[in-house]
Amino acid sequence: MAAKDMFLLEVFRNLASSVAGEMGVALQRAAFSPNIKERKDHSCAVFDPQGGLVAQAEHIPVHLGAMPATVRAVLEGFELAEGDIFILNDPYLGGTHLPDISMVSGVFSGGELSAVLATRAHHSDVGGIAPGSLPLSSDIHQEGLVIPPLLLYRAGVRDESFMRLLSANVRTPAERLGDIDAQVAAHRVGERRLERIFGRYGTTETLTRFGDLQYYSEALTRAALSAVPRGSYSFTDYLDDDGFGATDLPIAVKIEMSGGDAVVDFSGTSGPSRGPFNCPVSVTMSAVYYAFRCIAGDGVPANEGAFRPIEVRIPEGCLLDARRPRPVAGGNVETSQRIVDVLFGALAQALPDRIPAASYGTMSNLSLGSAPGAPEVFSYYETIAGGTGAGPGFDGLSGTQAHMTNTMNTPVEALEYSYPLRVKEYRLRRGSGGGGEYRGGDGIVRELEALEEVRATLLAERRARGPYGLEGGKRGARGKDEVIHGGRPHKIASKGSVTLEPGDSIRISTPGGGGWGVKAKHRKGAAR
Repeated sequence: MAAKDMFLLEVFRNLASSVAGEMGVALQRAAFSPNIKERKDHSCAVFDPQGGLVAQAEHIPVHLGAMPATVRAVLEGFELAEGDIFILNDPYLGGTHLPDISMVSGVFSGGELSAVLATRAHHSDVGGIAPGSLPLSSDIHQEGLVIPPLLLYRAGVRDESFMRLLSANVRTPAERLGDIDAQVAAHRVGERRLERIFGRYGTTETLTRFGDLQYYSEALTRAALSAVPRGSYSFTDYLDDDGFGATDLPIAVKIEMSGGDAVVDFSGTSGPSRGPFNCPVSVTMSAVYYAFRCIAGDGVPANEGAFRPIEVRIPEGCLLDARRPRPVAGGNVETSQRIVDVLFGALAQALPDRIPAASYGTMSNLSLGSAPGAPEVFSYYETIAGGTGAGPGFDGLSGTQAHMTNTMNTPVEALEYSYPLRVKEYRLRRGSGGGGEYRGGDGIVRELEALEEVRATLLAERRARGPYGLEGGKRGARGKDEVIHGGRPHKIASKGSVTLEPGDSIRISTPGGGGWGVKAKHRKGAAR
């Protein structure tokens, strides 16, 4: 490729990604809920008119890998017109789980659809049987309001009947409507920025360069995959349980590397789960794309082309192919993390000098909301970080989000200002990282006290077996969950709901990362 063409590719790469990035900033700043404003639990992306991903901001991996399926669901079922914005959260149509509400809109040039914009934001409540809409459910309808692709805006005019329907089905309608408006604002920003790009460079030139970017990513990905030794690599890991008594749910993978291409086969994976750990195909694909992007490296633009060299085979109706009405609330946040663990476990056999041990492997999802009849209703959601896996030449990181989540924590001040909660403890869980020549990062201890009666729901994993080590490294510590009542801790299940009386607190101790290598005895400077 000529130097001039390479220069132009970089120009358009940065132009497209800056659109997604600016959309994200607008969404965050306009949002009402701390979950979006503080934790940045949202994602934005730019697509070509056919629904091919052109660019994404550095937001949430589990969102971004699934959004192409959401965009396709809209484009295949409807015709976008100027001023239209579609809204949806259906997990069987490219969604992830119900709290993740997506919007899709078109950008037009000369009356023709020239680009598509998409946003996805985690709303802290969309109804269902528990505040936060992440319950221990056995049916999708227990998890909240399912929104198929609907026109939120038609030709620039909002459908107020839908807004009334949404408000009637959620616990915190004012916050929901504020976050919906923030997503709409992000689309307006994206539309204006793309219109300026089309105006400056011309629609034809811009779309040509967008296509070139996708081919460029494909070529770079194939080159990266060709450096992986040819062969077949298999690995199996397990979900602890489904919350209803079934334990050790296997997720199995076989990866065939053949010089520039990869076939990822999940045969041998568990059948569907009774509990909410079924994984929509879009989420499974997100985890696969994320793992292979880690192999390809940051230099590869994140777009449709990067996905083309990877074929994914998923047994019909299994745990990783959720079918209506299987519950999916935890598939997006817990099963996706285990898929990454399994993929890296297999790839470590091919690339032992690059792949780290397993990270903490759970988002330790905690939802807190007001009890029925409370004078002021609230709903709050957070994921809690842990330790990352150690690798060849480095210790794991402590107290950080990893893999399929990329959120921040909610600052203590913001949480206590917004909700009847007090943060009693928030620290690293020293010694929880797995030992080895290089030690896994430590998890976190987080304790929240209820200042009024509160309903708490937890969906968490890695409580039965800690994250695996590699090359002789030890497992990270398992997670632990407790309610402190009357000054005494009581162990609780990692999946389910509890009621906290005023003065009670819930304490979550997250897993540490796995260790790497055998710790050398008597070696000066050996890892701690």
